[in-house]
Amino acid sequence: MKFIYFLTLIMTIQFCFGQQVPKELKGIESEINQLIKKYKAVGLSVAVVKNNKVIYSKGFGYRDLENKLPVTPQTIFPIGSVTKAFTGSVLGILESKNLVSLKSRPAFYLPNFEFYNDTMNSLITIEDLLSHKSGIGNQGTTQIFFPEDKWLKMIQRLKYLKPEAEIKNSFAYSNMAYTLAGTIIEQITGDSWETNIQEKIFIPLEMTNSYIKLEDIKKTSNYSLPYGIYKGEIERVKFEEFNTISPAGAIKSTVNDMSNWMLTWLNNGVYKNSQIIPKEYIKKATTLQNSNEGNYEKDVFLFGEGFGWRLRSNYGRFRVEHGGNTYGFSSDLALFPFENIGIVVLTNQDNSLLPYMIVDTITRRLFNINPEPNYPVSVKELYKPLPYKQFNKDKMPTHSLNSFCGSYEAKGFGRIDIVKENGKLYAILPTYKFQLEHLNYNSFFLKPTKEFKDVFNPQFDIQFMNNIKGKITSLKMYSQKEPIEFNKID
Repeated sequence: MKFIYFLTLIMTIQFCFGQQVPKELKGIESEINQLIKKYKAVGLSVAVVKNNKVIYSKGFGYRDLENKLPVTPQTIFPIGSVTKAFTGSVLGILESKNLVSLKSRPAFYLPNFEFYNDTMNSLITIEDLLSHKSGIGNQGTTQIFFPEDKWLKMIQRLKYLKPEAEIKNSFAYSNMAYTLAGTIIEQITGDSWETNIQEKIFIPLEMTNSYIKLEDIKKTSNYSLPYGIYKGEIERVKFEEFNTISPAGAIKSTVNDMSNWMLTWLNNGVYKNSQIIPKEYIKKATTLQNSNEGNYEKDVFLFGEGFGWRLRSNYGRFRVEHGGNTYGFSSDLALFPFENIGIVVLTNQDNSLLPYMIVDTITRRLFNINPEPNYPVSVKELYKPLPYKQFNKDKMPTHSLNSFCGSYEAKGFGRIDIVKENGKLYAILPTYKFQLEHLNYNSFFLKPTKEFKDVFNPQFDIQFMNNIKGKITSLKMYSQKEPIEFNKID
């Protein structure tokens, strides 16, 4: 095994030293290493393509800090929401074969499917799902707190889920919309979303080190572990399990493989003389489909969405971009179609702006723009709960703790069991058990127990409600744009 690691390192060194580094990027390693040090990052990999070839590809730091295993251009990283463009591309391929129309309503391809209201049923198209203008919104509570193994069962919940934004006339980022898009792919083809990604994207683009499932990358000899920052110190965290969110963020890849992906998009969907992604879809996916708010400045004046891509102006140039965040990893991929340039940065640091800073550093060099003298350091700290506090003595609950106990249900979500153990209330969900820490009167918040290992902050407020007779009949969870009401089951 040590020999394999050594051989990999030697190959990487040979690749880097044998590479003709363009004059614009000479010395870039020093700048990247300074940013890595500034961010207290563990490792990352970078690739740059220009004029139909890879002009730079290199790994920095470690994929495994404890064992000092280096990152190489072949190191596998989860890419997070950069996945979305892959899901959209499969739909574009299917449309070119007349198997789907992106202007059709989802219900045309899904059994017994409907949205929350008739307006959504009649107006929302697949294009709206891909450009975040369906109004569905993220709906993270139902997907994370109440997950389903079957995607069809998950999307059937949409008839109970209120839209979070105006239909057709808003930007509301939505992982759930991509779950719906992935389910449509499965229903049309009769194959899994994963199989479609493999057969229609990975294989023809020779992305031989790209995967969907976590267990598959763990069988390889060169994948990165996830890390984050807590109180200025580096800590290893867990990998994210995507379940039904897979079409929005589950792909794992390398910068070498992602270079093939970038080259294809910059060449109108052609890879090695084969049309892999339809030219017409490439055009639509990188055309403004939904506007987004932003502060207009001299060199920054476009803020919008394509299909799985964010469209921006960058130093007065058209940029097609998407970033990704998943537990322990942050990534960014930017294309400049008119200049035939693509940049991808994959890092093993949680909730970090580091990949964006490196993309900007490389962009400035390629376009001969003065370097940024002082990039900000922005890394969201890992979540860890504070010690449990006692009841608010000045604003005690109006009911006994036993009165709050019972089962509560909300359509479109699932069931919460409130139980009392050793004088404290707990909320038991399908995937988590939380302690209820008292705020005031009949309001509490979800406090993770010692078994909670995830990175995100789940401390949402819970408010118990009573009827005119004073009986506790429901609870409200403040985890989305509007509170979710769970009714007590008699």
